[in-house]
Amino acid sequence: CAAGAASAGAESEIITNLHSFGELIGIAFQIKDDLFDYGPSGIIGKPTGIDIKESKMTLPLIYALSKASRSDKRRVVNIIRNYNTDDKKVNEVIHFVKEAGGLEYAKVRMNQYQSKAFTMLESFPDSTYKKSLKQLVHFTIERNH
Repeated sequence: CAAGAASAGAESEIITNLHSFGELIGIAFQIKDDLFDYGPSGIIGKPTGIDIKESKMTLPLIYALSKASRSDKRRVVNIIRNYNTDDKKVNEVIHFVKEAGGLEYAKVRMNQYQSKAFTMLESFPDSTYKKSLKQLVHFTIERNH
């Protein structure tokens, strides 16, 4: 967004706002992708637990670990480091994240980024471009793949 605005000679404030909008929607998009890792396998073409199998620390997992006891934290980190190819152990981590409220936390944060992105768009006049950007925000949060 910002690069397109800059190439079209837009004012620096508009470029800055579009840059911020792009960051906000990008973060929301990534959180949505993180959430897919905990959903039913095959719905989006991404197997459940793939981020865990790749030892990726996603927002739901980070939140769950931040709320965990020292022993649970050690156990989960050990699974991620040493048993991330064991489907049963990966499912244990998925269950841990769900039980700890990691998914709910990530959804709240995703919706906050969505709301901030919509707020950024309010500074622009109504147009087909603004409408398209609003549709992009909706798609980012509501997508199923």
